Amino acid sequence: MTHPLPVAVPRKGRPLEAVLERIADAGRTDELDALADRVSNTLRYEKAVTKGSIEADDGPYHRLAEYSDPSDPSKPEFTLLRDDREGKPRRIVFDAATVTVDGVELKLVGREEPFRALRTHEFALGFDSADLVLEEVVGIRPTGLAGLADVNDRIDPVDTDVRVVSGLGDTVYHTLMGRPDSLAPGQELGREFLASYEGPLCISPRYERLVTAVLGTDTLENVDFVYPGPERSEEAAIADAGMGVYLTVTGSTARDHGLVLGEHLFPSETVVMRNTAEDHPDLKRALALFDGLDAESELAV
Repeated sequence: MTHPLPVAVPRKGRPLEAVLERIADAGRTDELDALADRVSNTLRYEKAVTKGSIEADDGPYHRLAEYSDPSDPSKPEFTLLRDDREGKPRRIVFDAATVTVDGVELKLVGREEPFRALRTHEFALGFDSADLVLEEVVGIRPTGLAGLADVNDRIDPVDTDVRVVSGLGDTVYHTLMGRPDSLAPGQELGREFLASYEGPLCISPRYERLVTAVLGTDTLENVDFVYPGPERSEEAAIADAGMGVYLTVTGSTARDHGLVLGEHLFPSETVVMRNTAEDHPDLKRALALFDGLDAESELAV
């Protein structure tokens, strides 16, 4: 009997919800829809508890016992982690679930960083944010990246066997933004503008390598990275600097700070990844489930 195919997935947040929604879309069963809703609703509630937005009636261990039933493999399991927030509160996150999608049995296993779990050959298949791939392994070159379709060409095969297969379409963007007085009348805020720009570019410190890979070293030749202070929001810090890159959905907060939105430089999207050195009898069938559905992914060709 074939064992379920282990699949590394995020423990919480938008990427995990995107994975569960894709599985539900691929399987088209009430059970998979219910699983996606149950996990997403539970984790949204737990996030609110961790952030202090609401107060739970019971402690984390009591809630954890209510959420998880290890004796029933069809139900999701959750676990406790220490959150990075001040005081290191305990946070309930996704741990595992076994699902059957179109005859393929998958063991979803929560990992803090699924991409790294694939890099160490713990899994053949997994999901993670495209951001982490850029932050970890994509090569830095004089020219930048146009989109997700360019990512695999920038991965050194000596460095890792992991490759991006497809995107899930849950896209927000790393967007160039700046003060209007930084632009000449009629000038567009994009890569061409940055190529001739000299001055500060405000970014989150964790995205320095990502932004460098996306824009290329030639574009950033006369640009100096600056970073938001600990008590300053990214949009406010970009307004102070005059120019910056930050993740946007609608851009309303940026506009509230007097910023204009420019080019969408790179999509922050959950991606399907595989380790090409690992195999499983159901791997090809599983990949077919997650590739080619009607999702508006930046990786679509």
